Amino acid sequence: MGTVATNADGIAGERRQLINVAYRLLGSVAEAEDAVQDAYARWYGLPRSRREEIRSPGAWLTTVTSRICLDRLGAARARRERYVGAWLPEPLPDRTEWDSAASSGHADPADQIVLDESVSMAFLVVLESMTPAERVAFVLHEVFRYPFAEIAGVLQRTPAACKQLASSARRRVTVAPAPVPATGQADVVRHVKEAWETRDIAALVALLNPAAVMTADGGGMAGTALHPVEGGALIARYMVAIADRAPGLELLERTVNGVPGLVARRAGVVETVASFDVTDGRVTRIWAVRNPEKLRPWG
Repeated sequence: MGTVATNADGIAGERRQLINVAYRLLGSVAEAEDAVQDAYARWYGLPRSRREEIRSPGAWLTTVTSRICLDRLGAARARRERYVGAWLPEPLPDRTEWDSAASSGHADPADQIVLDESVSMAFLVVLESMTPAERVAFVLHEVFRYPFAEIAGVLQRTPAACKQLASSARRRVTVAPAPVPATGQADVVRHVKEAWETRDIAALVALLNPAAVMTADGGGMAGTALHPVEGGALIARYMVAIADRAPGLELLERTVNGVPGLVARRAGVVETVASFDVTDGRVTRIWAVRNPEKLRPWG
């Protein structure tokens, strides 16, 4: 796993890959950063003679980072049982959202993450349904193309067992329709924004699949529905009710986890980041993150 790094610069150069692996495993930028920092601390905690024996520091760091994530996933499952309401992965902004932070020398770790289909909210939510071992095997093999012989070293199981874990995880990923082009999804999201701003319930209902589901994550720190809202008509009325209770709310079209989404801002503060799944020109899923701790990368 990873590339051979023989000096400090080379070791530091592995950070981007490690952050990408850890975010997909944990669904949180902050937790991914902590896991990678922990892996580096363990590397530098090794005696120099031991470090020199390791032929591929990148592979060693990836293995250690993945094991740390595996442990944290197990603990996270217990914590999320006590979480207030639904738990959603932390949404990622487009790089332009944190360019100013990067130019000031305070680049966000999210800047290291490649925005592709494997970080879409739909994909990350599916990953949450997997066991920790399934998730590690699936992400390392399906997303990063690591062979099962190397994944076996992470999970401390046989390659055959790791292959079985990935196969089991793959069955949880249902066959999805062809992805909507970004321009097509952007058009639908823009129409949702316009209908939401004008409190046009009929227009919202027309844009929502009758079986649409909206899931919101406030973490007990921001008011929101504690359970998923099901049905296009109910979601439309809920959205309008939110707008009525939040005067001065500004809706902005933004890229969320690599696809078109919406950001709700009031008095310059981001209060909600919404991601959408669109099929046949209609919204089938809405994931709205309102927990302020998960909105830190949004400024």
